[in-house]
Amino acid sequence: MLLEEAKLSKLKINDKSYSSRLILGTGKYKDMDETKEAISLSGTEMVTVAIRRMNIGQDNDSPNLLDYIDPKVYTILPNTAGCYNSRDAIRTCHLAEDILDGEKLVKLEVLGDKKTLYPNVSETLKAAEQLIKDDFKIMVYTTDDHIVAKELENIGCVAIMPLASPIGSGLGIQNEYNILTIVENASVPIIVDAGVGTASDASKVMELGCDGVLMNTAIACAKDPLLMAKAMKKAVEAGYDAFHAGRIPKKKYASASSPKKGNVCD
Repeated sequence: MLLEEAKLSKLKINDKSYSSRLILGTGKYKDMDETKEAISLSGTEMVTVAIRRMNIGQDNDSPNLLDYIDPKVYTILPNTAGCYNSRDAIRTCHLAEDILDGEKLVKLEVLGDKKTLYPNVSETLKAAEQLIKDDFKIMVYTTDDHIVAKELENIGCVAIMPLASPIGSGLGIQNEYNILTIVENASVPIIVDAGVGTASDASKVMELGCDGVLMNTAIACAKDPLLMAKAMKKAVEAGYDAFHAGRIPKKKYASASSPKKGNVCD
C-alpha cells in the first residue's frame, strides 16, 4: 500500500468508517471527567460500554456516561461483559438495544470463568447465532484459535476480536503467530481485544496486520492515564504505518548499511 493510500484507508465496521483504529473501554477510570478526557486524547471514535456495569440511561439515580460522551460524536458500542452464558448475553444485547434507541451494533463476550475471563467458545457461538438471527451486528470477543475465528466470521459476525493475553493482565502479545494466522485467513476486521499493557504492545498488534485494537485497563490504570491515552494513539498509528511500509526481513547475520563500493579509502 502506498503512503497516500495508507493515510486514506479507514477502519470499516458494519456500515461505518473510522479514521481511528483504536477502540476504548470506559471502565476503571477515577471519574467520568477523566474518562471523557482520556477518550478525547486517544483520538478514538468508538467507545465500548459494559451494559451490566455502566449507566447509560438505565439508572436515573446514577451518573450517566452519555452526559460526558456525546453519542453524536462517538459510536457507543454496548458490550456483554459479566455474562457467563448465552442466555444472559442475548438478554443484555436486547437491553442495550432498548436503551440506545434500536442500536444493533454490539460487542459480544461470553466468559468462561472469573479467574481468567477467557471466552466460553460454545456459549459465544450459540449467542452469536441467535443475535444474528435477531438482526444484531456482532463484534465478537473470542480465543486466538483461527478455526473458531473463521467459524464466527462464517455465521455473520462483522468483526472478530481475539485476545492477545488475558483481560486486564497487561502481558502484551503472547500469541503472535496465532493472531497472525487469524489475520491471514480473515475477510472481516480483526481487532485485538485484551492483554495490551503499554504502547509498544498496541504498536505490535498493528504491525501484525490487525485492523484495530481495543483497550481499557492499559490506559485507565496507567500512572498517568491521560498521557497513556496520547501514547496509545501514536502507537496504533505507528504500528499501522509500519505494517504497510513493510519491515525488512530478519537475517541470521549482519548486513552492512554503508555502501560496499565508492568508499573514500578505495
